[in-house]
Amino acid sequence: MFLKEKLLEIKSVFMAYFKEREAEINGSLLAVLSGENLLFLGPPGTAKTQLAKNICQSIEGGNFFNYLLTSFSTPEELFGPLSLKALEKDEFHRKIDGCLPTAHIALLDEIFKASSAILNSLLTILNEHKYHNGRELVDVPLLSVFGASNELPDENESLEALYDRFLFRYRLSYIQDDENFRDLLFRSPEEFEPAATLRVSAIYELRARAKDMPVDPDVEVIITELRKSLQLQEIEISDRRWKKVIQVLKVAACSSGCPTVDRTMVLLLQHMLWNLPEERETIRKTVFEFAISGGISTEKLCQEAEDLQAAVSIALKNELPVNIICDSCGEEFLLRQEIETHHISHPNHSYTLKAEGSSRIYPYSNLVKKIDSLQEVAGKVSTLSQAQKEIFETELEALVDRMERVKYRFEAERELLKNLMNANIWLSTLDRNEALLLHDTRSTELSELNDLISKSRLMLGVQSRQAKPEPKPALQPAKEAGKREIEKISVSDSGNSVNSFMKGIGSRFKLR
Repeated sequence: MFLKEKLLEIKSVFMAYFKEREAEINGSLLAVLSGENLLFLGPPGTAKTQLAKNICQSIEGGNFFNYLLTSFSTPEELFGPLSLKALEKDEFHRKIDGCLPTAHIALLDEIFKASSAILNSLLTILNEHKYHNGRELVDVPLLSVFGASNELPDENESLEALYDRFLFRYRLSYIQDDENFRDLLFRSPEEFEPAATLRVSAIYELRARAKDMPVDPDVEVIITELRKSLQLQEIEISDRRWKKVIQVLKVAACSSGCPTVDRTMVLLLQHMLWNLPEERETIRKTVFEFAISGGISTEKLCQEAEDLQAAVSIALKNELPVNIICDSCGEEFLLRQEIETHHISHPNHSYTLKAEGSSRIYPYSNLVKKIDSLQEVAGKVSTLSQAQKEIFETELEALVDRMERVKYRFEAERELLKNLMNANIWLSTLDRNEALLLHDTRSTELSELNDLISKSRLMLGVQSRQAKPEPKPALQPAKEAGKREIEKISVSDSGNSVNSFMKGIGSRFKLR
């Protein structure tokens, strides 16, 4: 908890100084804590260098290395000059003091412009934190490398390998809000001073504790299904990145003081899974869909309700309110479809209503209007056969059962979701608000679904069944009772393993 309070203090000072950079600040600190690298994409003058430099100032005793790379940059500029004394002994050795191999945090600007001579050594440093200094293998104390670029690398195998080693990715833009812009120009202090510092030893201790952090069952389900969904959208993520992602989520949960990796941690994946900037919104939307209620689609339920209502409507309209007789050939009809087929073959035939006898003759166009009028007058009373009615009723009640289970779960989990997000210090205000908005949007969709079901009931002439009151789980006083109630809920309206997902929700009640 002491670490959590210190991180919140650091974040608060950073957010007061760096406007509209909450997500980037969260990602920068989390990248340092988890030992992963971070990439900033964006135009010059978006405080990329300043943010990375000040993150380093928050590390007690941390060494910062900053360099602008070009296609003409040489290894000496990053890794240090050759040692002349070593050369006299016929040994290849660099003087690495003050260079990249001795830094705790590094910012490499225009990183994708590095020459191939630099790339080979850079890949080893980024991934294994090792540097081959001649015959000596040096441990590099890097906590994180911040890369910055105005553009993505060209399609090149060596650069793709470099790009893949930056787990966190952020697209920066200039400040948008006018008040934030005025604050930047006229009210922000010239020098940034971190509110607190983190010891390097404390960061390594956190990583060690995070390795044993348990992962909720619903998180395992969400990530597995998320990978499948992204593959269907032709977005491929390397196995190495997925492996690193899990460790980052464990560090995020541990540093937040959470007992397990819960599904609000999954929202952080939006910054770790995209390859191209145009994929960001797609991935963000997909991540949020799966994190909120495990990807259960209320849209799918609404679509099924609309399809059922349309099927009932077609069936009711097909069943004629009275028998129709063709006045021209004497053929009798019970279904509207039969009349339509007859009219196509005999467009000039006229018709009479059996109830009216032959006293009145209707051309086909007038007959259609008369049928619609009679059906409207008949109201919503079903004229379906008993077999048809039973089939529709069975389908309707199955849909009602699923809707009620989802609705109950949504009502039970909103406060839980809110509490989990408040405990997660790595979510931005925007992420919290969007997650709750998505949850409420789905609740609204369930209300619309209820209206569709009511209309279908009315069309079938079926009475609404008496709803059985279900006790809502109390989040604080009766945790075990809440856990049992939540675990009873099972909704089979998606391809997800919903039972596992619900066990994850239940575990949150138990743990809290």
